[in-house]
Amino acid sequence: MWRWLLTLGTAATAAPSCSSNRSSPFSPDASPMLYRPLGNSGLRVSAISYGAWLTVSDTGAVNLQKHVEILRTAIRSGINFIDNAEAYGAFPGESESIMGQALEELFDSGEVIRSDLVISTKLFDGGNGVNDRGLSRKHIVEGMQAALERMKLTYVDLVFCHRPDVTTPMEETVRAMNHIIDRGWAFYWGTSEWSAEQITRAHAVAIQLGLQGPLMEQPLYNLFNRDRVEREYRSLYQLYGLGLTVYSPLAEGILAGRYSNGVPADSRAALVTRKTGLAKQEMQIAAAETLRPLAKEMNCSLPQLALAWVLFNQHVSTAIIGASRPSQIEDNVGAIACLSRFSADTVKRIENAVSTAGAASEMVYDISATMAEKKLSLAGRTRNATSA
Repeated sequence: MWRWLLTLGTAATAAPSCSSNRSSPFSPDASPMLYRPLGNSGLRVSAISYGAWLTVSDTGAVNLQKHVEILRTAIRSGINFIDNAEAYGAFPGESESIMGQALEELFDSGEVIRSDLVISTKLFDGGNGVNDRGLSRKHIVEGMQAALERMKLTYVDLVFCHRPDVTTPMEETVRAMNHIIDRGWAFYWGTSEWSAEQITRAHAVAIQLGLQGPLMEQPLYNLFNRDRVEREYRSLYQLYGLGLTVYSPLAEGILAGRYSNGVPADSRAALVTRKTGLAKQEMQIAAAETLRPLAKEMNCSLPQLALAWVLFNQHVSTAIIGASRPSQIEDNVGAIACLSRFSADTVKRIENAVSTAGAASEMVYDISATMAEKKLSLAGRTRNATSA
Protein backbone atom coordinates (compact mmCIF):
# COMPACT_ATOMS: atom_id res chain seq x y z
CA MET A 1 0.00 0.00 0.00
CA TRP A 2 2.67 2.52 1.09
CA ARG A 3 4.87 1.58 -1.86
CA TRP A 4 1.98 2.35 -4.23
CA LEU A 5 1.32 5.75 -2.58
CA LEU A 6 4.99 6.68 -2.77
CA THR A 7 5.14 5.63 -6.41
CA LEU A 8 2.12 7.75 -7.28
CA GLY A 9 3.68 10.68 -5.47
CA THR A 10 6.81 10.55 -7.62
CA ALA A 11 5.17 9.69 -10.93
CA ALA A 12 7.01 10.67 -14.07
CA THR A 13 3.66 11.79 -15.45
CA ALA A 14 2.76 14.03 -12.56
CA ALA A 15 0.85 16.93 -14.08
CA PRO A 16 1.19 20.53 -13.02
CA SER A 17 -0.64 21.08 -9.76
CA CYS A 18 -4.17 22.24 -10.41
CA SER A 19 -5.79 25.13 -8.58
CA SER A 20 -9.22 24.86 -7.04
CA ASN A 21 -10.78 26.84 -9.88
CA ARG A 22 -9.42 24.57 -12.63
CA SER A 23 -12.11 23.44 -15.07
CA SER A 24 -11.88 19.88 -16.39
CA PRO A 25 -12.21 19.47 -20.17
CA PHE A 26 -14.70 16.72 -19.38
CA SER A 27 -17.18 18.61 -17.24
CA PRO A 28 -20.81 18.40 -18.45
CA ASP A 29 -20.63 22.08 -19.48
CA ALA A 30 -17.42 21.70 -21.48
CA SER A 31 -18.76 19.65 -24.40
CA PRO A 32 -21.90 17.89 -25.67
CA MET A 33 -20.26 14.48 -25.15
CA LEU A 34 -22.25 11.81 -23.31
CA TYR A 35 -20.59 10.02 -20.39
CA ARG A 36 -21.86 6.55 -19.54
CA PRO A 37 -21.18 4.21 -16.61
CA LEU A 38 -18.70 1.46 -17.42
CA GLY A 39 -20.88 -1.51 -16.60
CA ASN A 40 -21.85 -1.84 -12.97
CA SER A 41 -19.25 0.65 -11.71
CA GLY A 42 -19.04 4.28 -10.74
CA LEU A 43 -16.57 5.05 -13.54
CA ARG A 44 -17.83 7.27 -16.38
CA VAL A 45 -16.40 6.97 -19.89
CA SER A 46 -17.12 9.06 -22.96
CA ALA A 47 -19.64 7.34 -25.23
CA ILE A 48 -17.10 7.74 -28.04
CA SER A 49 -13.50 6.86 -27.25
CA TYR A 50 -10.22 6.78 -29.16
CA GLY A 51 -8.12 3.67 -29.78
CA ALA A 52 -4.64 3.07 -31.20
CA TRP A 53 -5.33 -0.23 -33.00
CA LEU A 54 -3.64 -0.49 -36.43
CA THR A 55 -2.98 3.24 -36.83
CA VAL A 56 -0.49 4.46 -34.20
CA SER A 57 2.93 3.44 -35.49
CA ASP A 58 5.97 5.16 -36.97
CA THR A 59 5.43 3.04 -40.08
CA GLY A 60 1.65 3.49 -40.10
CA ALA A 61 -0.76 6.37 -40.58
CA VAL A 62 -0.12 8.05 -37.21
CA ASN A 63 3.37 8.98 -36.00
CA LEU A 64 4.13 10.81 -32.76
CA GLN A 65 3.32 14.37 -33.83
CA LYS A 66 0.14 13.34 -35.59
CA HIS A 67 -0.84 11.32 -32.51
CA VAL A 68 -0.39 14.41 -30.32
CA GLU A 69 -2.74 16.37 -32.58
CA ILE A 70 -5.31 13.58 -32.68
CA LEU A 71 -5.24 13.20 -28.89
CA ARG A 72 -5.51 16.97 -28.45
CA THR A 73 -8.57 17.04 -30.74
CA ALA A 74 -10.10 14.04 -28.97
CA ILE A 75 -9.71 15.70 -25.56
CA ARG A 76 -11.14 19.00 -26.80
CA SER A 77 -14.08 17.03 -28.22
CA GLY A 78 -14.85 15.51 -24.82
CA ILE A 79 -13.25 12.08 -25.31
CA ASN A 80 -11.83 10.95 -21.96
CA PHE A 81 -11.20 7.25 -22.70
CA ILE A 82 -8.06 6.26 -24.63
CA ASP A 83 -7.47 2.59 -25.48
CA ASN A 84 -4.25 0.76 -26.30
CA ALA A 85 -2.63 -2.70 -26.05
CA GLU A 86 0.82 -4.20 -25.76
CA ALA A 87 0.29 -5.89 -29.14
CA TYR A 88 -0.46 -2.68 -31.06
CA GLY A 89 2.07 -1.23 -33.49
CA ALA A 90 4.59 -2.60 -35.96
CA PHE A 91 6.08 -4.52 -33.01
CA PRO A 92 4.80 -5.19 -29.47
CA GLY A 93 4.76 -2.06 -27.37
CA GLU A 94 5.27 0.46 -30.17
CA SER A 95 1.84 2.10 -29.92
CA GLU A 96 2.09 2.29 -26.14
CA SER A 97 5.49 4.00 -26.42
CA ILE A 98 4.20 6.57 -28.91
CA MET A 99 1.14 7.22 -26.79
CA GLY A 100 3.29 7.64 -23.69
CA GLN A 101 5.36 10.33 -25.40
CA ALA A 102 2.23 12.06 -26.71
CA LEU A 103 0.56 12.06 -23.29
CA GLU A 104 3.70 13.41 -21.67
CA GLU A 105 3.64 16.36 -24.09
CA LEU A 106 -0.03 17.07 -23.32
CA PHE A 107 0.51 16.73 -19.56
CA ASP A 108 3.51 19.08 -19.70
CA SER A 109 1.47 21.67 -21.61
CA GLY A 110 -1.22 21.62 -18.92
CA GLU A 111 -3.97 20.86 -21.46
CA VAL A 112 -5.06 17.84 -19.45
CA ILE A 113 -3.99 16.07 -16.26
CA ARG A 114 -3.70 12.34 -15.67
CA SER A 115 -6.79 12.11 -13.47
CA ASP A 116 -8.92 13.60 -16.27
CA LEU A 117 -8.35 10.56 -18.45
CA VAL A 118 -9.43 6.93 -18.49
CA ILE A 119 -6.56 4.98 -20.06
CA SER A 120 -6.48 1.28 -20.84
CA THR A 121 -4.15 -1.35 -22.14
CA LYS A 122 -4.55 -5.02 -22.98
CA LEU A 123 -2.29 -7.96 -22.21
CA PHE A 124 -1.78 -11.18 -24.15
CA ASP A 125 0.81 -10.78 -26.92
CA GLY A 126 3.97 -9.04 -25.73
CA GLY A 127 6.64 -10.68 -27.88
CA ASN A 128 7.82 -13.99 -29.34
CA GLY A 129 9.31 -15.53 -26.21
CA VAL A 130 7.72 -18.63 -24.73
CA ASN A 131 6.42 -16.61 -21.76
CA ASP A 132 5.72 -13.37 -23.64
CA ARG A 133 2.23 -14.47 -24.68
CA GLY A 134 -0.84 -15.58 -22.85
CA LEU A 135 -2.36 -14.94 -19.43
CA SER A 136 0.05 -16.59 -17.04
CA ARG A 137 0.78 -14.73 -13.80
CA LYS A 138 4.32 -14.14 -15.04
CA HIS A 139 3.24 -12.47 -18.28
CA ILE A 140 0.39 -10.50 -16.70
CA VAL A 141 2.63 -9.00 -14.01
CA GLU A 142 5.67 -8.41 -16.22
CA GLY A 143 3.55 -7.29 -19.17
CA MET A 144 1.75 -4.76 -16.99
CA GLN A 145 5.00 -3.35 -15.64
CA ALA A 146 6.42 -3.05 -19.15
CA ALA A 147 3.28 -1.36 -20.47
CA LEU A 148 3.32 1.23 -17.68
CA GLU A 149 6.97 1.99 -18.37
CA ARG A 150 6.31 2.44 -22.09
CA MET A 151 3.31 4.71 -21.46
CA LYS A 152 5.20 6.69 -18.79
CA LEU A 153 2.40 6.03 -16.30
CA THR A 154 2.18 4.68 -12.77
CA TYR A 155 -1.25 3.14 -13.40
CA VAL A 156 -3.91 2.56 -16.03
CA ASP A 157 -7.60 2.77 -15.27
CA LEU A 158 -8.51 -0.39 -17.17
CA VAL A 159 -6.58 -3.52 -18.11
CA PHE A 160 -7.98 -6.21 -20.39
CA CYS A 161 -7.09 -9.84 -21.03
CA HIS A 162 -6.77 -9.29 -24.78
CA ARG A 163 -7.84 -12.81 -25.71
CA PRO A 164 -8.69 -16.00 -23.78
CA ASP A 165 -5.80 -18.30 -22.95
CA VAL A 166 -6.85 -21.93 -22.87
CA THR A 167 -3.35 -23.00 -21.79
CA THR A 168 -3.49 -21.18 -18.43
CA PRO A 169 -5.81 -22.16 -15.53
CA MET A 170 -8.57 -19.60 -15.04
CA GLU A 171 -7.73 -19.27 -11.34
CA GLU A 172 -4.17 -18.22 -12.19
CA THR A 173 -5.42 -15.49 -14.53
CA VAL A 174 -8.09 -14.21 -12.13
CA ARG A 175 -5.63 -14.07 -9.24
CA ALA A 176 -3.03 -12.28 -11.38
CA MET A 177 -5.51 -9.64 -12.56
CA ASN A 178 -6.57 -9.00 -8.97
CA HIS A 179 -2.91 -8.72 -7.98
CA ILE A 180 -2.53 -5.92 -10.53
CA ILE A 181 -5.51 -4.12 -9.01
CA ASP A 182 -4.27 -4.65 -5.45
CA ARG A 183 -0.89 -3.14 -6.40
CA GLY A 184 -2.61 -0.04 -7.79
CA TRP A 185 -1.38 -0.63 -11.34
CA ALA A 186 -4.99 -0.70 -12.62
CA PHE A 187 -8.43 0.04 -11.16
CA TYR A 188 -10.60 -2.43 -13.09
CA TRP A 189 -9.97 -5.51 -15.22
CA GLY A 190 -11.86 -7.00 -18.10
CA THR A 191 -11.71 -9.22 -21.15
CA SER A 192 -11.67 -8.91 -24.93
CA GLU A 193 -13.31 -11.38 -27.29
CA TRP A 194 -14.00 -13.89 -24.56
CA SER A 195 -17.02 -16.16 -24.93
CA ALA A 196 -19.96 -15.83 -22.55
CA GLU A 197 -18.97 -19.18 -21.05
CA GLN A 198 -15.42 -17.99 -20.37
CA ILE A 199 -16.61 -14.74 -18.76
CA THR A 200 -19.06 -16.70 -16.61
CA ARG A 201 -16.28 -19.06 -15.53
CA ALA A 202 -14.02 -16.14 -14.60
CA HIS A 203 -16.78 -14.70 -12.40
CA ALA A 204 -17.41 -18.07 -10.76
CA VAL A 205 -13.72 -18.38 -9.88
CA ALA A 206 -13.60 -14.79 -8.61
CA ILE A 207 -16.68 -15.29 -6.42
CA GLN A 208 -15.27 -18.54 -5.01
CA LEU A 209 -12.00 -16.80 -4.11
CA GLY A 210 -13.57 -13.56 -2.89
CA LEU A 211 -11.92 -11.62 -5.71
CA GLN A 212 -13.03 -9.10 -8.32
CA GLY A 213 -14.38 -10.53 -11.58
CA PRO A 214 -14.12 -8.87 -14.98
CA LEU A 215 -16.10 -5.62 -15.15
CA MET A 216 -15.99 -5.05 -18.89
CA GLU A 217 -15.59 -6.81 -22.21
CA GLN A 218 -14.21 -5.39 -25.47
CA PRO A 219 -15.97 -7.16 -28.34
CA LEU A 220 -16.32 -6.44 -32.04
CA TYR A 221 -19.66 -4.69 -32.68
CA ASN A 222 -21.08 -2.97 -35.73
CA LEU A 223 -23.94 -3.38 -38.19
CA PHE A 224 -22.21 -6.41 -39.73
CA ASN A 225 -21.16 -8.09 -36.47
CA ARG A 226 -23.98 -8.27 -33.93
CA ASP A 227 -24.49 -11.79 -32.64
CA ARG A 228 -22.08 -11.83 -29.68
CA VAL A 229 -23.20 -8.49 -28.22
CA GLU A 230 -26.91 -8.88 -28.86
CA ARG A 231 -27.40 -12.60 -28.25
CA GLU A 232 -24.47 -14.44 -26.69
CA TYR A 233 -23.85 -11.89 -23.92
CA ARG A 234 -27.53 -11.18 -23.25
CA SER A 235 -27.66 -12.84 -19.82
CA LEU A 236 -24.34 -11.31 -18.67
CA TYR A 237 -25.58 -7.72 -18.55
CA GLN A 238 -27.99 -8.41 -15.73
CA LEU A 239 -26.02 -11.19 -14.03
CA TYR A 240 -22.69 -9.34 -13.75
CA GLY A 241 -23.37 -5.77 -14.83
CA LEU A 242 -21.04 -6.30 -17.79
CA GLY A 243 -19.95 -3.11 -19.56
CA LEU A 244 -18.93 -3.02 -23.22
CA THR A 245 -16.09 -1.00 -24.79
CA VAL A 246 -16.82 -2.08 -28.35
CA TYR A 247 -14.24 -1.85 -31.13
CA SER A 248 -14.54 -1.42 -34.89
CA PRO A 249 -17.98 0.28 -34.74
CA LEU A 250 -17.39 1.51 -38.31
CA ALA A 251 -16.25 -1.90 -39.58
CA GLU A 252 -12.70 -0.58 -40.08
CA GLY A 253 -13.90 2.28 -42.24
CA ILE A 254 -16.42 0.47 -44.44
CA LEU A 255 -19.38 2.03 -42.60
CA ALA A 256 -17.69 5.41 -42.93
CA GLY A 257 -17.71 5.00 -46.73
CA ARG A 258 -13.91 4.83 -46.87
CA TYR A 259 -13.83 2.27 -49.69
CA SER A 260 -16.82 3.36 -51.75
CA ASN A 261 -14.58 5.04 -54.34
CA GLY A 262 -11.36 3.06 -54.18
CA VAL A 263 -8.64 2.78 -51.53
CA PRO A 264 -7.55 6.03 -49.81
CA ALA A 265 -3.79 6.32 -49.33
CA ASP A 266 -4.13 6.78 -45.56
CA SER A 267 -6.60 3.92 -45.05
CA ARG A 268 -5.95 0.62 -43.31
CA ALA A 269 -6.42 -1.25 -46.57
CA ALA A 270 -3.54 0.77 -48.03
CA LEU A 271 -1.20 0.75 -45.02
CA VAL A 272 -1.75 -2.60 -43.28
CA THR A 273 -0.88 -5.67 -45.33
CA ARG A 274 -3.35 -8.01 -43.66
CA LYS A 275 -6.16 -5.46 -44.18
CA THR A 276 -5.98 -5.17 -47.97
CA GLY A 277 -9.11 -7.30 -48.18
CA LEU A 278 -11.24 -4.53 -46.65
CA ALA A 279 -11.63 -2.85 -50.03
CA LYS A 280 -12.89 -6.15 -51.46
CA GLN A 281 -15.84 -6.49 -49.06
CA GLU A 282 -18.24 -5.60 -51.87
CA MET A 283 -21.46 -6.59 -50.09
CA GLN A 284 -20.64 -4.55 -47.00
CA ILE A 285 -19.45 -1.55 -49.03
CA ALA A 286 -22.69 -1.61 -50.99
CA ALA A 287 -24.68 -1.89 -47.76
CA ALA A 288 -22.97 1.19 -46.35
CA GLU A 289 -23.90 3.16 -49.44
CA THR A 290 -27.60 2.33 -49.00
CA LEU A 291 -27.47 4.24 -45.69
CA ARG A 292 -26.41 7.56 -47.25
CA PRO A 293 -29.96 8.78 -48.03
CA LEU A 294 -31.05 8.06 -44.45
CA ALA A 295 -27.95 9.80 -43.07
CA LYS A 296 -28.78 12.86 -45.16
CA GLU A 297 -32.38 12.77 -43.94
CA MET A 298 -31.14 12.62 -40.33
CA ASN A 299 -28.70 15.47 -41.01
CA CYS A 300 -25.78 13.17 -40.13
CA SER A 301 -22.68 12.04 -41.94
CA LEU A 302 -22.52 8.34 -42.80
CA PRO A 303 -20.04 7.49 -39.97
CA GLN A 304 -22.13 9.49 -37.50
CA LEU A 305 -25.20 7.44 -38.41
CA ALA A 306 -23.36 4.11 -38.02
CA LEU A 307 -21.86 5.17 -34.68
CA ALA A 308 -25.21 6.41 -33.38
CA TRP A 309 -26.71 3.01 -34.24
CA VAL A 310 -24.05 1.33 -32.08
CA LEU A 311 -24.62 3.76 -29.20
CA PHE A 312 -28.39 3.29 -29.31
CA ASN A 313 -27.66 -0.07 -27.64
CA GLN A 314 -27.66 0.88 -23.95
CA HIS A 315 -25.34 -2.02 -23.07
CA VAL A 316 -22.56 -0.23 -24.96
CA SER A 317 -20.62 1.94 -22.53
CA THR A 318 -18.36 3.33 -25.25
CA ALA A 319 -17.56 2.85 -28.93
CA ILE A 320 -13.83 2.95 -29.73
CA ILE A 321 -12.95 4.77 -32.94
CA GLY A 322 -9.65 4.94 -34.78
CA ALA A 323 -8.42 7.98 -36.67
CA SER A 324 -5.57 8.87 -39.01
CA ARG A 325 -6.30 12.62 -38.84
CA PRO A 326 -8.01 15.02 -36.39
CA SER A 327 -10.90 15.79 -38.75
CA GLN A 328 -12.11 12.20 -38.40
CA ILE A 329 -12.39 12.69 -34.64
CA GLU A 330 -14.34 15.91 -35.14
CA ASP A 331 -16.78 14.23 -37.50
CA ASN A 332 -17.20 11.08 -35.42
CA VAL A 333 -18.12 12.90 -32.21
CA GLY A 334 -21.02 14.40 -34.14
CA ALA A 335 -22.65 10.99 -33.65
CA ILE A 336 -23.76 12.21 -30.21
CA ALA A 337 -26.01 14.87 -31.77
CA CYS A 338 -27.17 12.33 -34.34
CA LEU A 339 -28.06 9.89 -31.56
CA SER A 340 -30.35 12.49 -29.99
CA ARG A 341 -32.53 12.30 -33.11
CA PHE A 342 -32.72 8.48 -33.08
CA SER A 343 -35.78 6.41 -32.35
CA ALA A 344 -36.60 2.71 -32.47
CA ASP A 345 -38.01 3.36 -35.95
CA THR A 346 -34.69 4.86 -37.07
CA VAL A 347 -32.85 1.74 -35.90
CA LYS A 348 -35.32 -0.48 -37.74
CA ARG A 349 -34.91 1.48 -40.96
CA ILE A 350 -31.10 1.26 -40.74
CA GLU A 351 -31.14 -2.49 -40.11
CA ASN A 352 -33.66 -3.06 -42.89
CA ALA A 353 -31.55 -1.05 -45.34
CA VAL A 354 -28.45 -3.08 -44.56
CA SER A 355 -30.35 -6.36 -44.77
CA THR A 356 -31.94 -5.43 -48.09
CA ALA A 357 -28.50 -4.72 -49.48
CA GLY A 358 -27.51 -8.32 -48.79
CA ALA A 359 -25.08 -7.72 -45.94
CA ALA A 360 -26.48 -10.33 -43.58
CA SER A 361 -23.26 -12.35 -43.48
CA GLU A 362 -20.71 -11.08 -41.00
CA MET A 363 -17.26 -9.87 -41.92
CA VAL A 364 -14.56 -12.41 -41.17
CA TYR A 365 -12.10 -11.70 -38.36
CA ASP A 366 -9.46 -14.25 -37.43
CA ILE A 367 -7.37 -12.36 -34.87
CA SER A 368 -8.68 -14.41 -31.94
CA ALA A 369 -7.82 -17.68 -33.64
CA THR A 370 -4.42 -16.37 -34.73
CA MET A 371 -3.44 -15.24 -31.23
CA ALA A 372 -4.65 -18.47 -29.67
CA GLU A 373 -2.76 -20.52 -32.26
CA LYS A 374 0.46 -18.64 -31.44
CA LYS A 375 0.13 -19.44 -27.74
CA LEU A 376 -0.87 -23.05 -28.33
CA SER A 377 1.98 -23.48 -30.78
CA LEU A 378 4.49 -22.22 -28.23
CA ALA A 379 3.00 -24.43 -25.54
CA GLY A 380 3.08 -27.42 -27.85
CA ARG A 381 6.73 -26.88 -28.77
CA THR A 382 7.62 -26.57 -25.10
CA ARG A 383 5.84 -29.83 -24.20
CA ASN A 384 7.48 -31.62 -27.13
CA ALA A 385 10.92 -30.39 -26.13
CA THR A 386 10.34 -31.47 -22.52
CA SER A 387 9.09 -34.93 -23.48
CA ALA A 388 12.00 -35.39 -25.85
